[in-house]
Amino acid sequence: MDTPAASHTFASPLKLANLPTIAPEREALAKWLDYHRAELLAKLDGLTDAQAAQRVVPSLTTLHGLVRHLTKVEFFWFARVIAQSEEPAPFGWPERQDGDFLLDDGTTLAEDIDRYVATCERSREIFAKVSLEDVRTHHRLGDLDVRWIMIHMIEEYARHNGHADIIRELIDGTTQS
Repeated sequence: MDTPAASHTFASPLKLANLPTIAPEREALAKWLDYHRAELLAKLDGLTDAQAAQRVVPSLTTLHGLVRHLTKVEFFWFARVIAQSEEPAPFGWPERQDGDFLLDDGTTLAEDIDRYVATCERSREIFAKVSLEDVRTHHRLGDLDVRWIMIHMIEEYARHNGHADIIRELIDGTTQS
């Protein structure tokens, strides 16, 4: 018999929006990033918690783990680097390597989705307060501007959304265009 968590199916709280083909740089970067945020959650539509946590590749990568990973990535780039916050990162990072992918802390998919959505909202608020030309220092990369961070975030999501496509297809055969 399925447990309630195993039989619950996910429906994304974020909706894919049409992307502008002509827009000012700041708006275009923000909308592309929001598009990729919504696309990540769309990969989970209709899955149970158990399916979202299912490992179908040799690594620790799961759809649930990707949501947690991108929560950590959002936090790192927006809260830590742009806003220069010293608050602890989610999932015990950096002390706990792969804590975002381990899924061993008892957190449900719904709880992690709520954290993800809240983290994305916080990232939007942080981005609204800075200029694309503002410079921040990364511990390894050195100085970089907010524009670079936005482009990097779009690249990060595009890569992981590609992973999510493959994982979803391996779970239940679903493909998206």
